[in-house]
Amino acid sequence: MTQSLIIAFDGPAASGKGTLASVIAQDYGLPMLDTGLIYRAVGFLRAQQGLTLEDVPQLVAIAQTLDTQTLDNPDLRGREAGEWASQVAAIPEVRDALKRFQIDFAHQLGGAVLDGRDIGTVIAPDAPVKIFVTARAEVRAHRRWLQLVKINPDLAYEDVLADIRLRDERDSSRSSAPLSMADDAVLLDTTDLGIEAAIEHARRIVKDRRGSF
Repeated sequence: MTQSLIIAFDGPAASGKGTLASVIAQDYGLPMLDTGLIYRAVGFLRAQQGLTLEDVPQLVAIAQTLDTQTLDNPDLRGREAGEWASQVAAIPEVRDALKRFQIDFAHQLGGAVLDGRDIGTVIAPDAPVKIFVTARAEVRAHRRWLQLVKINPDLAYEDVLADIRLRDERDSSRSSAPLSMADDAVLLDTTDLGIEAAIEHARRIVKDRRGSF
């Protein structure tokens, strides 16, 4: 039986992994899941409902009843939603509630592309292709600032950099599935790469790894 083509993109915030995952998914005609949107949705609904991070049973209930329409909300792409996502992602019970959905998506017939923090280490450790995308915090913050300043012209780069560093610390130090590179993942540092060069690097990695299974 041919192994499903599961492609895992992991890495810190604003590293470019979402863009790369989207392109690769189109290249191979595979469904794609931006797992960050799942956590953004839980964080967004938490804020909407006035819940605190201590309201764990209610947060778990939100995680268990998410639907695809919620993930289409453009508000999930904003700066606040990203901060809320990092907060709820540090709650083990929330991560457990969302884990099955991600595992099922990854292991659907034919395979899938997933973009997140723990795809290659927790969700799909059996993925034949794992890419860990990173870049220096200052570069990632500048990229994110360029996106967000279009919506909020008063947003300061320094504030975005502080957010990025805070999220890096929270994602790497949480007790449940911390951000880390899988032993068999390929590192792709996009610090000095333009988008087209990064895409070509990712395509080569996928092509090379596909040849091994």
